[in-house]
Amino acid sequence: MLTVAVGHADLLARLAAAPAAPARLVLWHLGDPVPPGVDPGEVEMVVVPHFFTQAAGYRALHGLPNLRVVQLPSAGYEHAVPLMPPGVILCNGRGVHDAGTAELAVGLLLAMQRGIVDAVGAMATGTWSPRERHSLADRRVMVLGYGSIGAALARRLDPFDVDVVAVAATARQEDRPVHGVAELGSLLPTVDAVVLLVPLSPSTRHLVDATFLAALPDGALVVNMARGGVIDTDALLAELTSGRLRAALDVTDPEPLAPGHPLWSAPHVLITPHLGGMTDATGPRFASLLRRQIARLAAGEEPVNVVART
Repeated sequence: MLTVAVGHADLLARLAAAPAAPARLVLWHLGDPVPPGVDPGEVEMVVVPHFFTQAAGYRALHGLPNLRVVQLPSAGYEHAVPLMPPGVILCNGRGVHDAGTAELAVGLLLAMQRGIVDAVGAMATGTWSPRERHSLADRRVMVLGYGSIGAALARRLDPFDVDVVAVAATARQEDRPVHGVAELGSLLPTVDAVVLLVPLSPSTRHLVDATFLAALPDGALVVNMARGGVIDTDALLAELTSGRLRAALDVTDPEPLAPGHPLWSAPHVLITPHLGGMTDATGPRFASLLRRQIARLAAGEEPVNVVART
């Protein structure tokens, strides 16, 4: 029988309540020793806990001689690839966070465009100061990183009468035209906002640098839902401080953002503490993905969402 080590008690309970296939489920958080009664040689699949990035914990995977699959709850996987033992299939949580991340991106766009951030501040002083704000309607919004989350965001923006500019690594035709990153130079001057959804990799680290930002028109909004390292923080701070650009950041570099960091006090910025997938819909959606994975492995089939083979 397939033995699956699950890193969170609530998730284990969800899986046990509605099993997809015969499997032995054991509770094991990567940062802890293998629990008594669990033979490391029997564990074939490990489910990583949410927000787990400690390298020391991942090293425990090297003590599981028959490990076949490691399942991440996150869409991002750059932190885990270098820490995998050889011969393992690494899978991510593609699809689990689409709705939560997309709806927060819409919320950040609206908060910045419609002046909600300023209104919250005005409440503290009892200030009534209406003025015309930017609309979201009729704006041109680039979705940079048109994967499953990018597509989910675009579907939510369409009813707002937004002109969505989809950009991915290479150009293709899907439900809408998808531009390649090679076209960024010509596209950036034409958009009112950019939502970042690219994975962090050597090619995307500091993708949003001084040159990228300079290509945006005055008043443009940068929304980062990807990873903090996609943006050159110093370059962004320069644009925010000058008042030329605005930003809404769900992720930062560094992260977590320390008290006193210049981003906290920068003008024209809204910061949320990496809330993209942190909703009460995430647990059930991740459990649903795991049931599919366990059923496929028990049937001798390949898992879904494979992002690396070591």
